[in-house]
Amino acid sequence: MKFDASQHRCTIIIDKDLPAGLAMNAASVIGISFGRTVENLVGPDMQSLDDVNYPGVIYAPLPVLLASGEYLREIQASAESDDDIYAMPFSALAQSCRTYEEYGEKISSVKSNNIELVAIGIIGPKKKVTKMTGNLPLYK
Repeated sequence: MKFDASQHRCTIIIDKDLPAGLAMNAASVIGISFGRTVENLVGPDMQSLDDVNYPGVIYAPLPVLLASGEYLREIQASAESDDDIYAMPFSALAQSCRTYEEYGEKISSVKSNNIELVAIGIIGPKKKVTKMTGNLPLYK
């Protein structure tokens, strides 16, 4: 996907029952993955007046919202059926692993409907993303 801030919106939705530390971990992992996989999401580096480099940041706001685990599944299902929505699901299984190899072994042995989501990031057309998330509260 190629991000266009004039047309797209992005957000991260966290399970409302997830403890704060695990919520921050989930949001961080999704943000890193977005930056790696979504073209044009991160802008160029900027320099201060005294030439200190400030690495590029995301071109658009990235609200972090709260929802039930059940609603995370609904968002994932909606995203999977809509080619305009790019989704980045994040699981409790991923958070339980100590290495990427362990994660690969565990996730490949489970069907997706048995994987508990703790967060999901979505990017897509502004109206579609707002329709999916407009009623959700901000993570505070």
